[in-house]
Amino acid sequence: MTPEINWLAILVAGLIPSIVGFIYYGPVFGKQWLSSLGKTEAEMEPSNPAVTYGLATLTSLLLAFSMNALIQFLHRDLNDAGELVFSSHNTFGHGAMHGAFMCIFVALPPLISMALYHKMPGKTILMNVVFWILCFAIMGGILDVWK
Repeated sequence: MTPEINWLAILVAGLIPSIVGFIYYGPVFGKQWLSSLGKTEAEMEPSNPAVTYGLATLTSLLLAFSMNALIQFLHRDLNDAGELVFSSHNTFGHGAMHGAFMCIFVALPPLISMALYHKMPGKTILMNVVFWILCFAIMGGILDVWK
């Protein structure tokens, strides 16, 4: 038995980093983020927005797809007949917990390591860490509750 793929849930979850990023790195922490980088808004404008935003969205969709598979495989169970079934708690909070754990134990180690080698300031690293934990948690919540 293979897990179900809810393409609409994956699409919505895949858009979360763009939506949250627009708010998080915009009106909420935009000035602090730019200040931590020592950059201006103009300096951070992508040279080719279509490529930048397109690839960012594509990678977020790949992330949502893999998160969906991981969440479902973590919820393997046997029914009364001894058959393998995929179940879930189907709650936003449970999925958010899975998403946050995936972020902390899979995504953050290379993200933080790369940031350290790129000599990013601690404030920038912390803002990025909080952003990705938030995104993974929301994505996981959407994917777990929306079956």
